[in-house]
Amino acid sequence: MAKPLSWNEIRRRAVAFSKQWAGESREQAEAKTFWDEFFKVFGLTRRHLASFEEPVKKISGSYGFIDLFWKGMLLAEHKSLGKDLGQAHAQAMEYIQSLQREDRGDEVPRYVIVSDFARIALHDLEDNSSIEIPLAELHQHLHHFGFIPGYKRHKLEPEDPINIKAVQIMGDLHDALEKGGYSGHELEQLLVRVLFCLFAEDTGIFERNAFQLYLENHTNPDGSDMGPLLAQFFQVLNKPQDQRQANLREELAELPYVNGDLFAESLSFAAFDRDMRNRLVACTRFDWSRISPAVFGALFQAVMEPRERRQIGAHYTSERDILKLIGPLFLDDLKTELDKAKNDKNKLRKLHARLADMRLLDPACGCGNFLVISYRELRLLELEILRRLLKRQQITDIETILKLDVGQMYGIEIEEWPVRIAEVAMWLIDHQMNQRLSEEFGEYFVRLPLRTSPHIHHGNALRVDWNEVLPASECTHVLGNPPFVGKRFRKDEQSQDLSHVWGRHRGYSKLDYVTCWYKRACEYAYDTDITVSFVSTNSITQGEQVSILWPVLFKKHGLKIHFAHRTFQWQSEARGRAHVHVVIVGFGMSDTTNKPLFDYEHGRGNPVSVRVSNIGPYLFDGDDAVVEARRTALCDVPPIVYGSMANDAGHLVVKAGERESLLAEAPELEQFMRPFLGSEEFINSLNRWCIWLVDANPSTVRRIPALMRLIEGVRSHRLKSTRQATRELASTPTLFGEIRQPTSNYLLIPKNPSHRRPYLTVGFMSAEVIASDQCLIIPDAGLYEFGVISSAMHIAWVATIGGRLKSDYRYSNTIVYNNYPWPQDVDDKKRLAVEDAAQAVLDARESHPDSTLADLYDPLSMPANLTKAHAKLDRAVDRCYRSQPFPNERNRVEYLFKLYQKLTAPLLPAKQGK
Repeated sequence: MAKPLSWNEIRRRAVAFSKQWAGESREQAEAKTFWDEFFKVFGLTRRHLASFEEPVKKISGSYGFIDLFWKGMLLAEHKSLGKDLGQAHAQAMEYIQSLQREDRGDEVPRYVIVSDFARIALHDLEDNSSIEIPLAELHQHLHHFGFIPGYKRHKLEPEDPINIKAVQIMGDLHDALEKGGYSGHELEQLLVRVLFCLFAEDTGIFERNAFQLYLENHTNPDGSDMGPLLAQFFQVLNKPQDQRQANLREELAELPYVNGDLFAESLSFAAFDRDMRNRLVACTRFDWSRISPAVFGALFQAVMEPRERRQIGAHYTSERDILKLIGPLFLDDLKTELDKAKNDKNKLRKLHARLADMRLLDPACGCGNFLVISYRELRLLELEILRRLLKRQQITDIETILKLDVGQMYGIEIEEWPVRIAEVAMWLIDHQMNQRLSEEFGEYFVRLPLRTSPHIHHGNALRVDWNEVLPASECTHVLGNPPFVGKRFRKDEQSQDLSHVWGRHRGYSKLDYVTCWYKRACEYAYDTDITVSFVSTNSITQGEQVSILWPVLFKKHGLKIHFAHRTFQWQSEARGRAHVHVVIVGFGMSDTTNKPLFDYEHGRGNPVSVRVSNIGPYLFDGDDAVVEARRTALCDVPPIVYGSMANDAGHLVVKAGERESLLAEAPELEQFMRPFLGSEEFINSLNRWCIWLVDANPSTVRRIPALMRLIEGVRSHRLKSTRQATRELASTPTLFGEIRQPTSNYLLIPKNPSHRRPYLTVGFMSAEVIASDQCLIIPDAGLYEFGVISSAMHIAWVATIGGRLKSDYRYSNTIVYNNYPWPQDVDDKKRLAVEDAAQAVLDARESHPDSTLADLYDPLSMPANLTKAHAKLDRAVDRCYRSQPFPNERNRVEYLFKLYQKLTAPLLPAKQGK
């Protein structure tokens, strides 16, 4: 393979080209020579890439001929000197429309160039940008034409649709190969190799389009010889050039020696057909230089089933969210040090040495997204350091000035294919950074053959000793996005992992799978300066998991939280993206000061950062105390219980459609039917009943055959249970399994209120209405209790302390209600203000008799009078706590938690002296 030209050489050629062609009176017939010479400026042979006079059928039915056509990349139109370039551009766009009408959409180019010898104009159809320059100034604007030799730098946006298209293309190829019977390890290896070649030919590792032209020119259209020829292509890449056969095709002989074990393993031939060949060729026509190697993670997910994705826990994290983590972990500090160094060479060299000493470990690295982005950002810092040290002087041997390489990146991954993807992604991001360096200092640089590799270990990170992958004494940072798998979704082997890591720790089975990485990281980082940060499900900072997890990490391991992002919505680029609410927690084994805490409005958008003295386990400004489950309320308030549980297999519960048919059969049943409300029925005003036989006359019951049939169904269901307690309930089949129904009116609270609603939707119920176990009830509650529970203060506590079911809140008696710090020493005036405001909320609801609570509390449809009533209630409740208003939810929670600590302080054991 011919060595790609340096930018210095390209500039020299561009100057000579401009002198030869610019400003001279030329004949149109000379246009072909013009374009041949134009490609030579970039070290390319036009005939290998683009054709002249490509026919295309116009809308009129006649044929037009494109002056120069590079499929999928470039269309050029040439005019005589002084002609209107606007008309040339219009003609080019007409040809593009014709290509689309002819179903040649994969050939539609991104770029259009028009010229009249004196001027040249470039139009980027994707970015919708254009530039027109005198040909004599071409050498000053070469960066716009960098896509021709493969130097083009694209703006890589995390949610760029082009990334999604790349995922779909490779997913289609995978599906076609798997359908043809080529599967498992060999399919995975083949696709990784193909992916490397696709990037290599579009980013300057190979000759431009070398892979595409080899496939198009040397394989049969029916795909019959594609497998052996692919194998030969890969074998050549694995062999040094001086050891290759002398009679190889020229295209193969010029390929670089890659090394790195990527092409070392011998694979069986994939038996291609026409469709499979077409899909692979379609991949080669895509411009892979436009893709960030970080999108490899999305590629990995694109070929997995949703269930498999959840089980493996491969939650691909977007570039934007990775930067949220690595910023406060190390990148922000490095940038600050660079800013302080300015142009001081001693300080710059010291910072450069610090970068070279960094070692990063991702113990659940998946496809290497965190390592890829981290390495890219470190290389960009190194580039800026070199700019300041060398002042853009020409360097003849770039490798001598570099200190960073992919060998500084370490990972552990349980699945084999992601290990290979991660390795390739690291090599490719290294190549992209080398291209940036080449452009900066004018000398082409590529690290081939590969001598240094990222250290990606294939194994279970919860069973592997991390020190065997990277000794803790050499590691500077641990980072990543470990799999979060809740108790209901864990596989047996994951439950075994959890037991292996946590041992006999109390309550460990309730912890999320991700917590295993926290414990392993603490053990690994003990007595070191290693800093750690993980993206995690927010369940580890809410609800009952907090009291199980964090005291161990704080007290036994000495963990201190250094920074945190509070709950936000996780972003993914992958097909079938999962919807998860996450947090980012950064920590170490020593403490820091002035800690950044990032908060989000409604869990979306850009965070607001504040500096705090300490970040507790709930991720707000406060100490490291946790809220423990309590059987009784902390404050002097009415007790709360769950509603009644039927445990009846549906025999005692009557849905709306069943009631009429049942009463038609046995009208006597109406005396036993009572309204039966769960959260769903309460919120949406749905009708449901239950057969309530508490204190029913046995003789009356026996005279109703339909009722006896239902009771027998309950008894039979309970006898079949594997639980002893349920079988014992078979002796009382007329009654609910658990009865907690009050004899007086009560306040009903849904068990899992929606996170979208601005307030808890609670309401007073008559004793005649039976509450199910999907609700909690407060039998002796009044307007004051209704007001406080319906306030912004209370839902702030619920959102932080209560935990979540999916994204909805989880209201509980032992964690939420019994620990809630109610206002203290409230005088009659403030109490009355809360009660009046609470009644105003109820009155506002009553003014909309045709609306359900779901309608009334939807943030988009909440009526103005109800909004105003709640605002008044919030002010009344706030004044019971303090005179100053609370600016946001986080301030409310911080205040409530300090009050909680004050109220619980006398109950905690006194600290003993040393």
